[in-house]
Amino acid sequence: MDSFAKLNFWLENDYFDQDTKDELLSIKNDPKEVEDRFYKSLEFGTGGLRGIIGAGTNRMNIYTVRVASQGLANYINKLGKQDKGIVIAYDSRFMSPEFSLEAAKVFCANGIKAYLFDELRPTPQLSFAVRYLKAAAGVVVTASHNPKQYNGYKVYGEDGGQLSIDGSNAVISEINSIADITMVNIISKEEAIEKGLLEIIGSKVDDAYIAMLKTLCINSDAAEKVGDSFKIVYTPLHGSGNKPVRRILSENGFKNVLVVKEQELPDSEFSTVKSPNPEERSAFELAIKLASENNVDLIVGTDPDSDRVGVVVRKNDGEYATLTGNQTGCLLLEYMLSAMKETGKLPSNGFVVKTIVTTELTRAIAKYYNVELVEVLTGFKFIGEQIKLRDEQGNQKYLFGFEESYGYLAGTDVRDKDAVVASMLIAEMAAYYKAKGITLYEALINLFEKYGYSLEGVNSFTLEGKDGLMKIKAAMATMREAKYKKFGALNVKAIRDYEKSERYIIADGTTEKINLPVSDVLYYEMEDGSWFCVRPSGTEPKIKIYYGVSDKTLELSQARLDTLKSNVLDVIKPLL
Repeated sequence: MDSFAKLNFWLENDYFDQDTKDELLSIKNDPKEVEDRFYKSLEFGTGGLRGIIGAGTNRMNIYTVRVASQGLANYINKLGKQDKGIVIAYDSRFMSPEFSLEAAKVFCANGIKAYLFDELRPTPQLSFAVRYLKAAAGVVVTASHNPKQYNGYKVYGEDGGQLSIDGSNAVISEINSIADITMVNIISKEEAIEKGLLEIIGSKVDDAYIAMLKTLCINSDAAEKVGDSFKIVYTPLHGSGNKPVRRILSENGFKNVLVVKEQELPDSEFSTVKSPNPEERSAFELAIKLASENNVDLIVGTDPDSDRVGVVVRKNDGEYATLTGNQTGCLLLEYMLSAMKETGKLPSNGFVVKTIVTTELTRAIAKYYNVELVEVLTGFKFIGEQIKLRDEQGNQKYLFGFEESYGYLAGTDVRDKDAVVASMLIAEMAAYYKAKGITLYEALINLFEKYGYSLEGVNSFTLEGKDGLMKIKAAMATMREAKYKKFGALNVKAIRDYEKSERYIIADGTTEKINLPVSDVLYYEMEDGSWFCVRPSGTEPKIKIYYGVSDKTLELSQARLDTLKSNVLDVIKPLL
């Protein structure tokens, strides 16, 4: 069926509710809007669904959620693991509770027990709960830090990590086999509870999660040493971090935690911010105002599903500086490894993990402490996979992993980025340094002085709709074919093409095999030691360009970064 035939099917079939039909009637005379809503089904990628909330096959709604849930149920039943159940969590976004309940009703109708949280919970707690309850899978309804019009449906395997590529492909196959969107098994909430297939979960899992987090403290007396003089401002940005982050800080002895009241409670509109994204300084405007008024040392903010965390620190001049995800990650890595070394607890078989677009400063830190650095594709699921392969199934010890987009993980009881444990460790680290008379900002400068001034940057271009997606694909194809040897006056040393699984060396035209999963990513190693990477987003209609440089001073690094960005954009922007 073409887009208009699909539209009419939705309008004429009794399966779809009246609100859905009314929404579609309001756009039926807009061919472009009809095309965008129906030209394809919302794709279940390697992590699940994510899209704009609305009526249509290419939107997040109860019907697309039901189909995804039916596909996942078919997969679990074919594995014979239906008795283990599926855990479901959700955040504060529009329709998150409704989508979660729809998923539960589909699982229960297919004979699979559903464990549904009683209210919003962080994504990392879903990961923990899958392992804690020994479930077959998990689902969290969230669009992370995306704008308010988005929602999503992320799937986790029984190890607590995001579903593997093989698992995702199997679920996709099951979803694609559902020819009619109305052919889904579903029962009522009341019937599911009556049959013992739906269980509402809450404080028992909360308590176990918090108890686990406490075991990951590095210096458990850090808060006590600084006492009342150390102050934190925390903002959950209207999301699910509010209760667990405040609880772990309180139970670890932090007495002066000020919460941004305007952003404390769940709000699907995210009415106090342009975007609930802790990567953006604008999200911290209210927090910085509160911190300035109260002489606060540290500001921490988590995104709606509390898997990402942003940090703002006070400088010696009283001004507040935002840290990048790379800077926070490297500060945490240095803090943890140095403490382990000092106490003789640094294992000889330890390893840390970063993604290919995460700062190369990580490599220098790992080398200094003689710890293996493992590099993976962009996406925290690949960090989770390394924990399973090397720690759980192998003979190595996972120490820490992070990505540049503000995601961090310590410990192995969660298999996805965790802003709750990160908030705990960031607060502890800042208190530890304060007890030594050092601000967190000074600790960052000390880190740069020790290893070099690494700076990173990113450009992101959003191209909405079907046409935008085609432009992004065409731009990647052009770059892949061209094999650019220069960007302005900067020479390329090698090109890593992760779609072809090869590293192409410019000087002699030879290639080396890349042993990572296939992905539509191009990574350029420059002769001067800098790098940049181009990749389409896996969850949004965006193409991103990541950059990294290092030099002896902050000024020299900034100049190199500006030059690299300018020369690269001169080539790429015309393609878009």
